[in-house]
Amino acid sequence: MAFDGIVIANIIKELSTHLTGGRINKIAQPENDALLFTIKGNMGQERLFISASASLPFIYLTSSNKTSPMVAPNFCMLLRKHLNSAKIISISQPGLERIIQIEIEHLNELGDLCTKYLMFELMGKHSNIIFCDQNYKIIDSIKHISGFVSSVREVLPGRDYFIPKTQNKFNPLTISKEDFINDVLTRSLPLNKSIYMTLTGFSPLMANELCYRASLDADMPTEALSSMEQLHLYNNFRRFIEDIQSSNFTPNIIYKNQEPIEFSSVSLNCYNDLDAKEFDSISEVLEEYYAQKEKITRIRQKSSDLRRIIFNALERARKKYDLQMKQLKDTEKREKYKIYGELLQTYGYDAKEGDKSLTCINYYTNEEITIPLDEMLSPMENSKKYFDRYGKLKRTFEALTTQTEDTKEEITHLESISSSLDIALEEEDLIQLKEELIEYGYMKRKGITNKKNKKTKITSRPFHYISSDGYHMYVGKNNFQNDELTFKFANGGDWWFHAKGMAGSHVIVKTNGDQLPDRTFEEAGRLAGYYSKGNAQEKVEIDYTEKKNVKKPNGGKPGFVVYYTNYSLIIKPDITGIQQVND
Repeated sequence: MAFDGIVIANIIKELSTHLTGGRINKIAQPENDALLFTIKGNMGQERLFISASASLPFIYLTSSNKTSPMVAPNFCMLLRKHLNSAKIISISQPGLERIIQIEIEHLNELGDLCTKYLMFELMGKHSNIIFCDQNYKIIDSIKHISGFVSSVREVLPGRDYFIPKTQNKFNPLTISKEDFINDVLTRSLPLNKSIYMTLTGFSPLMANELCYRASLDADMPTEALSSMEQLHLYNNFRRFIEDIQSSNFTPNIIYKNQEPIEFSSVSLNCYNDLDAKEFDSISEVLEEYYAQKEKITRIRQKSSDLRRIIFNALERARKKYDLQMKQLKDTEKREKYKIYGELLQTYGYDAKEGDKSLTCINYYTNEEITIPLDEMLSPMENSKKYFDRYGKLKRTFEALTTQTEDTKEEITHLESISSSLDIALEEEDLIQLKEELIEYGYMKRKGITNKKNKKTKITSRPFHYISSDGYHMYVGKNNFQNDELTFKFANGGDWWFHAKGMAGSHVIVKTNGDQLPDRTFEEAGRLAGYYSKGNAQEKVEIDYTEKKNVKKPNGGKPGFVVYYTNYSLIIKPDITGIQQVND
C-alpha cells in the first residue's frame, strides 16, 4: 500500500476536475480524525471523504454518506462557521509532497471576501487536517501537535503553517539529470532505497517499479551501476515523470489470491504475475481498496475473542500432549521389568541372601544380563516387585495411549477451527465457529437461545468457484460446512480434495457425471492448498479422491474424515485467476 505523492497527484487532477468552482454545502465529522464534505460542483453534488487516521489516511470522492455524531465536534463546528457556502478556488499539491492544499473563498461576518486554506497532510502517523487563514496562520487542526510531541513543528492555533523540511530531498518534477546521477545514484544504499529516500513523493513501491522498468535489480548497490545503466535509469525516470506531469494515470489495484495487496496510479509492471484491476478514477480505487481492507480489519477485530479462546485451548492441549508423551516414554521400561520378574522366577535360586544383583542368561536373547536386587527381599519377592512395576506401567501405557490419541485429536480439531478463523470474511462466518466452540465446551452460551432461532441466524455459505473448464467448485469455510459439503451436498462421483496432513477446507468439484480435465484437478488442488494451514508454503501436497471413498468415522468431530484410496498432487497454493462466484 503506497499513498505516495504520485497517488496524490492523481487525486489532485480528479478533485480539480470535479470540485473547482463548487461550493461547500455540508460539513460532517463522522470520526474523530475524518471529515465528510458535501460540495455542489460543476458535475452535481459530490462528497469528499478525508481521513487523517494514523493507520489508514486517505482522501477520495464517494457516493456514500457516513453516520455522524448527534453533536458535532469542535473542529467540525469551526469549519461550518467559516466555510458554509464557501467556494473552492483551487486544489494543488506542493511539488510531489503528500499534501493537498484547497484554496477557499468565503464571506466573513462583515460581508468581506476572505481566503482560507485547508491543508490535508497524508503522511502516515503524521497525517493531519489543518485549517489556515490567508497568511497561512493556523486557525485550528483536527489533531493538535505540541512541542512535547514534535520538535520539528507545532500544529496549534496561532502558529505559522509550513511544510517541515526534515530530509534533504529533491523534487522529482524539477530535478536535473546531473543531480539525479550525481546525488541520487551515488549514495551508499541499495538502488531502490536511494531513490525513495532522495526523491520527494516516491514510495518504496514506486522505486521498485522504476527499477523494474529499467531492468535493474532494486536491491543492487548504487556503486555497482555502470554509466550506461545510470543513463538508462534516468531516461526511464524522465518518462515516468512526464506521464505524471501530463496526468497520464492508470488507477489500479493489485490482487493476490483475490485479496488486495497494493494500489497505484500507474501500471505496476513489477506485479505482472498477479491480477490487476483498472478503474476509471483513483477515488474508485481508494474506496474499494480501503473498504476491503477495513472489512478484513473489522473481521479480525470481531474474531479476537475467538482467537484468544482457541489460542489458550491449543496451548493447554499442546502442553498436556507433551507431558503425556513424556510419561508414555517412561513406560517403555515395562517390558524390561517383566523380563526381570520372569528370569528371577527361573534363576532366583542362584541368588544368595544379601545379594544386590543377579547375573544370568536372558533366554529371550541368549545374552548375559544383570538384574538389580533389593537385598532386604527374597528372590521371589524381588520378582513380585518387578511384576508389580510391569503391571503398573502397562496400565499407564494403555491409558496414556488412549489419552494421547484423544489429545492429538483435540489439537487437530482446534487447529482446524483456527484455520477456519483465518479465512472468515464476514461476521456470519464467525457464527458457526462460535457454535462449534460452544458445542465442544470451549465457550459458554450467553443467555437462553432457542435452537430453531439459532439455525435461522446461520447464513454463512461455502466459497463458490468455477474452474477454467466450467466446473463448479465449493470450499467449506469451517468444519460444519465441510461435513455438509462432503456428506450431504456431494454425490458419490464428485471429487473431494484436501491438503495432506494439515488443517484445511474440504473442496468439492461437481462433475455432472463427466471426466474432469487435468486443469480442473489442478485448480481444485490450488483451492485446497490455499484454504489450508499450508497456504504460506511454497508447495503443498493435496490428497484427492472420489467422494464415495470418503467416510465419517464413528464419533468423529465435524470435518474429520477417513479415506484409504486416493491420489496426490503437489501444487503451489495460489488461487490467482480462479473465478469466484458471489452467491
